[in-house]
Amino acid sequence: MNERKTPARKEVTASPSAEVAAFLRKARAIGALKAARKGRLILALDATMSRQPTWDLACSLQAEMFDAVGRAGGLDVQLVYFRGFGECRASRFVGSTDALKDLMVRIDCRGGHTQIRKVLKHALRETGREPVDALVYIGDALEEPIDDLADLAGQLGLRRVPVFAFQEGHDPVAEQGLKEIARLSGGAWFRFDRNSAATLARLLSSIAVYATGGLPALEARGTREDRLLIGYMKGRQ
Repeated sequence: MNERKTPARKEVTASPSAEVAAFLRKARAIGALKAARKGRLILALDATMSRQPTWDLACSLQAEMFDAVGRAGGLDVQLVYFRGFGECRASRFVGSTDALKDLMVRIDCRGGHTQIRKVLKHALRETGREPVDALVYIGDALEEPIDDLADLAGQLGLRRVPVFAFQEGHDPVAEQGLKEIARLSGGAWFRFDRNSAATLARLLSSIAVYATGGLPALEARGTREDRLLIGYMKGRQ
């Protein structure tokens, strides 16, 4: 009696061309998702009276930093500032930084305490509506309970909103507090003065690149400031 042989089962594998087509479809889908949303960056300024002696210089440096952000492209920027008695204002997010520069140079300093808590809470609200990729803060003092600010900075860190703090002057309390805010949020702290104008502009350019493409974009470009920022954010500094 002849035994009936069962045909061997063939293993079906995707052809190289099918794998390439699938990869291209996935790459196009990822590209479409990235193109659907521009990066969003908040730039917050302390405009209290302690900054008045160097405000004109600061405006010049901040304008250079705005230009650096504008050159990065693919980024919407919001200007936030506080001053006086409880005054804290935010612009809308815009793709062109020229209007924000015009607004910035019209701001005058007024006496009052720092309102960093309001800035951090504002960033949390904004990223709750639509993701914010980075918060840049420029100031010279810190007059609020650091534990409250640290809690908010930690919340921003959980939401992947790093705070990049630029400190004008050498106040030790501000330095300690701003470094802690940067650390807990996954950002970085830098000194802000007339001797580092060019470096500051390049650093903000790096932050803008991060806001539009994350760490891979910084690693791909690889300037000195990009590598410095990567080092801070990965905790190697």
